[in-house]
Amino acid sequence: MLPLLSHQQTLEPVYLAYLDALEQSEYSGDIDKRYSARLVQATDNSVYQFLPQAVLYPKNQQDIQIALTLAATDAFRSVTFSARGGGTGTNGQSLTHGLILDVSRYMNRVLEVNAEQGWVRVEAGVVKDALNDALRPHGFFFSPDLSTSNRATIGGMINTDASGAGSLVYGKTSDHVLALRSVLIDGSVLDTHPLDAGLLCNPDNVSDNPLGQKLISAVAAVCREKRTQIENQFPKLNRFLTGYDLKHVWNDNLTQFDLSRILTGSEGTLAVITEAKLNLTPLPTERAMVNIKYDSFQSALRHAPSLVAARATVVETVDSKVLNLAREDIVWHSVSDLIQEVPGKVIDGLNMVEFAGDTVEVEQKLASLEAVLTEQISKGECGVLGYQVTQDKPSIEKIYGMRKKAVGLLGATKGRRKPIAFAEDTAVPPEKLADYIMEFRAVLDGHNLQYGMFGHVDAGVLHVRPALDMCDVEDEKLLRVISDQVAALTLKYGGLMWGEHGKGVRGEYGPSVFGDELYGVLQDIKGLFDPDNRLNPGKLVAPKHTGALYYDIDSAKRGKFDRQIPIEVRDAFPDVMNCNGNGLCFNYSSYSPMCPSFKVTGDRVQSPKGRAGLMREWLRLLEAEGVDVNALAKAKPLGLLQRVQNTLNAQRDYDYSHEVMESLKGCLACKACSGQCPVKVDVPKFRAQFFNIYYQRYLRPAKDYLVAGIEDSLPLMAAAPRLTNFAAQNPLSQWVIKKAIGYVDAPALSVPTLKQRLDGHASRGYDLAALQAIPEEARSQFVLVVQDPFNSFYDSGLVLRFIQLIEKLGLKPVLLPYKPNGKPTHIKGFLDKFAKTAQSSADFLNQVHKLGMPMVGIDPALVLCYRDEYREVLGANRGNFEVKLANEWLLNVIKDLPAKAAQGKQYTWFSHCTESTAKPNTANEWTKIFAHFGAKLTAVNLGCCGMAGTYGHEAENLERSKALFEMSWQQTLAKIEQPQVLVSGYSCRTQVKRFAGYKPKHPLEALLELANI
Repeated sequence: MLPLLSHQQTLEPVYLAYLDALEQSEYSGDIDKRYSARLVQATDNSVYQFLPQAVLYPKNQQDIQIALTLAATDAFRSVTFSARGGGTGTNGQSLTHGLILDVSRYMNRVLEVNAEQGWVRVEAGVVKDALNDALRPHGFFFSPDLSTSNRATIGGMINTDASGAGSLVYGKTSDHVLALRSVLIDGSVLDTHPLDAGLLCNPDNVSDNPLGQKLISAVAAVCREKRTQIENQFPKLNRFLTGYDLKHVWNDNLTQFDLSRILTGSEGTLAVITEAKLNLTPLPTERAMVNIKYDSFQSALRHAPSLVAARATVVETVDSKVLNLAREDIVWHSVSDLIQEVPGKVIDGLNMVEFAGDTVEVEQKLASLEAVLTEQISKGECGVLGYQVTQDKPSIEKIYGMRKKAVGLLGATKGRRKPIAFAEDTAVPPEKLADYIMEFRAVLDGHNLQYGMFGHVDAGVLHVRPALDMCDVEDEKLLRVISDQVAALTLKYGGLMWGEHGKGVRGEYGPSVFGDELYGVLQDIKGLFDPDNRLNPGKLVAPKHTGALYYDIDSAKRGKFDRQIPIEVRDAFPDVMNCNGNGLCFNYSSYSPMCPSFKVTGDRVQSPKGRAGLMREWLRLLEAEGVDVNALAKAKPLGLLQRVQNTLNAQRDYDYSHEVMESLKGCLACKACSGQCPVKVDVPKFRAQFFNIYYQRYLRPAKDYLVAGIEDSLPLMAAAPRLTNFAAQNPLSQWVIKKAIGYVDAPALSVPTLKQRLDGHASRGYDLAALQAIPEEARSQFVLVVQDPFNSFYDSGLVLRFIQLIEKLGLKPVLLPYKPNGKPTHIKGFLDKFAKTAQSSADFLNQVHKLGMPMVGIDPALVLCYRDEYREVLGANRGNFEVKLANEWLLNVIKDLPAKAAQGKQYTWFSHCTESTAKPNTANEWTKIFAHFGAKLTAVNLGCCGMAGTYGHEAENLERSKALFEMSWQQTLAKIEQPQVLVSGYSCRTQVKRFAGYKPKHPLEALLELANI
């Protein structure tokens, strides 16, 4: 039996009292004390896990001032804070056991763009790519780049002095900071910007904040006094080391001082940055990329310096492991033509070289490099196997998209050992990089470890992620050994262990880099800003006399908790366990299909990463209670009376399972995560597993039975469609259904029905024996139409027109008998029923499959269910039947048909979420098909429409469903004439009809029109 689960992680009394006091103050932001919210913020993109006391979501700077001012009172001086943005840190940068100040939910505005002077003012929580969206119309961009740019915030970039591709040209974040506004530990506000040295003589000239005056004077004096030691001690690198930038607070001739340089890279240990004024870079007028292919990764590394010498803007390198993982991911369809294989050769390394600037300059550099590469290939030099050039911006962005996904792709490595981040952003002088990497590889090879490598060779930064199993105690110990070895190795080569992603828990290596004297200066600076060590304590440095750093390499890791889950349970929930925290599901763009529930709520609990984390804890707590989860999954539900009692007591009795349920029921089951996530986390899969177990203890809502039974009841309802529609569609019935069941806007059955439309048609009257009697050579002329419940019963006209299209193409359609697919039962977690339905349908379809005739389905979600959920649940019992999507089938058919002349028709195709993520090449296939029929098809990239099967029909989801539609679909539809709109998903067409007021056509209907012209 599923027991009541308690986490026993109650809030410490001082924090509970503080939060109560904060609620009574003028603080206007959100205060989230839920265990689920704390768990989601306990991890980032690292191996560490620190559970915070609560999460604060300030709505503005005043909220932060109120929070810190309250904490400055004697009663709350032990309360600590850590500011957080996108949560993309790779070494626990923003993790804390205190309070999280998450600025990403509300403080994410672009406040002012001054195109004339080339600067922008933003709040700290704005996402980097969102900022560039706002700047693009002005002809500028914020140039420091990073692989997590679609979810990393500007505040996070400032606090880690982030940089990435092209940093030799574009610099680091600190090179673009003109001014900062921060809240200090006492709740006061400090504005920082460059100051002439002469102003420092009078504190009133530098700030009206007394604490700020003290900080500016003290830091200016010590950094000037220690100038010689700083110059001698700091590594001579393009990258900077976070904590703290003593070198650049003064300019080279000591005429200008800027405290912002201390705050930039301080990882939130000195102040809470709320606003930034940033300088901007003009968008280049011309861009060109050369993808150079090598016989080995070492060849790529050793060739890189000559590419830098060719004055490239960017030189990025990836090894064969990353390339091979990319080939297995959906991202590869977008770049395969741009990185083609070299006949007879194996590509084991790749350099991506970009030139950006004015047209003449780029063309000259490109021609020069091409001449050199061509000669090297002809002579067999430098390991160069070949190269490709692309100069259109969309293609260049696709290549960068593949490169940016490399971090997450490494997490998709098979086996228990996964490449992880802990020593992956080392930086050494670029001319020493190849030798350094060879020695680094020797270290890893000495431990018999697998690893992937990629990075910015132009800046001497290469990301190396060794594969370790953090559930294995010995591997956790090995992490410490390797960290120490890498730290020593980087010093040997005059480099840094933390060259790009911030230091985080690696502060223990600070003294060996800075030396005792300068490390003492860092401690003094921390003490000036934060004497009680309350801002992100335990990171970078601690004030003198407060003890050692609280966090280090050996701090609590996720693996400590995960290893408490038995291996056989981990294996039963691979999607839960494989989430590595890369956070791609936090993609900011409403035009991305990734996780609509997070986009519409802004709540990280409502994200794939959040859901996976909550499920891991659920599995751990069940094991702590001695419950065998695998056995529980096969158990029968409690008796009805017991489930009624448990449900009635749910408000009284805390059960952690309710928090998991709250997260999972918000999922739309669109399966975008299973395609978009680099490690293929499939939330609908483990969501169904959880529902199946949860409802053994609690009552299911009535709407679940309605959804799960719809496929079986539709044939009965279709026997009297007008009567059914009258009974269900009148206002009184709709009100009763909404109040009693929680279901709204249910569609009407088709009238006439499919059976009536096809009365007497040759496609009706399926007869297996008759089909088996057809000679083998004639069977290619037949097409078997696989029915689905939605189109057959709610949009029968579409099925009819598909049959007519098949006939128009000179083929013979056969309508297969209706068989329930089972998708609705799987979504609601009726796993036993789904397994029976799937097996019955699979047996039938395998029988038909033997005919050798193509089977084609119309609705993408249902067809893809045959390939995914059927294979998952049935395993080998699924058989080998294949149901093609309409576009897959048509792509083969048109090979034998003459192309039609251009007819001047134009259409715009809107995809289904499941379709666009599971089959990302679908848009290209439809485009090719329409071109063959003499029409132009344009595909639009959009987020979820908000319907997602039956999600949008559930009353509790109605507002979110509408909000999702408004995010991207509504405004895009408004720009296109209705006859040109084509939508392949039934649920998407239903949503358009509901909120846009008209029913769009399916691509098949448009093709029939074209075929009849």
